[in-house]
Amino acid sequence: MTDLREALDRLLEPVPPKRLAESVQRLIADYRSGRPADEPLIRNMVDATAYAAYRMPATHAAVGAVLEQLGQSVSPRSILDVGGGSGAATWAALEQYPEIQEMTVLDQVPEALKLGQRMLPQAGWQEWHLGEPLSTVDMVLVSYVLGELTEDAQVQLVEAAGAAANQAVVIVEPGTPLGYRRILEARDRLIAGGWTVAAPCPHQQACGMTGKDWCHFTARINRSALHRRLKAAELGYEDEKFSYVAVTKGARQPPGRVVRHPTFRKGLVTLQVCNPDTTVGPTLVSKREGQRYKQARDVEWGDEWPAPEG
Repeated sequence: MTDLREALDRLLEPVPPKRLAESVQRLIADYRSGRPADEPLIRNMVDATAYAAYRMPATHAAVGAVLEQLGQSVSPRSILDVGGGSGAATWAALEQYPEIQEMTVLDQVPEALKLGQRMLPQAGWQEWHLGEPLSTVDMVLVSYVLGELTEDAQVQLVEAAGAAANQAVVIVEPGTPLGYRRILEARDRLIAGGWTVAAPCPHQQACGMTGKDWCHFTARINRSALHRRLKAAELGYEDEKFSYVAVTKGARQPPGRVVRHPTFRKGLVTLQVCNPDTTVGPTLVSKREGQRYKQARDVEWGDEWPAPEG
């Protein structure tokens, strides 16, 4: 199957770069404002194309990182990508679960749906508005949507997602304090609805992070030349910070979760770990611990700890 980068390159090729860049800069300003949208931010096909260029690689990377942690604890054959725009989360789901047979992207913006359909015609693309019913599927994806809604609408969408899913619900938000607060509220509501947190938390209790800290992770995206031009960026990569919750029915919970980049000194690895008892703190692994030390050197931010065998 064609990968997302190739599909985007073909899509962006005929669009005048100046118009695309102007639209990207407006969208960046709107999304960074942090306010709920009282009208669709994507107003026309140029906006939809600009949004795809600006956000699809980052959304795809973040959702892909989440689904990699969820792994084979689920085996979805059908998914709903709610508020999915041009379908970045659907691309990520297909890569992690190639056995998916039915995929549907729902969004209120017709232009985004038309754009997504051009890139991934085998998916179903449907105009949808909050309050309309969701069909029952194995997995529901809700990525970077809650921040565009009022608090009441967030509750409504989370409850609808929980009611529609048979195997899993995955919710991803920006890795900011506000984004994580929305994730915590969604997490509490899903647990109350009978779901079990499969990732990132190794427990079902209140978050153990205190003070000014918050739980978030990062995914690295290699920028194309066009992506750098559109964002006026010099580096060939960017790091997408995100917060998330993934719930399943009767999930196996991780033994712990690495919640910051590991740090290394000679013969010593320090991991910041969220533990099953809700504590969050440093775990030190020395070279004297042999195999455990080798595992610690390979562990990355967001991985389980202790690392699973194999």
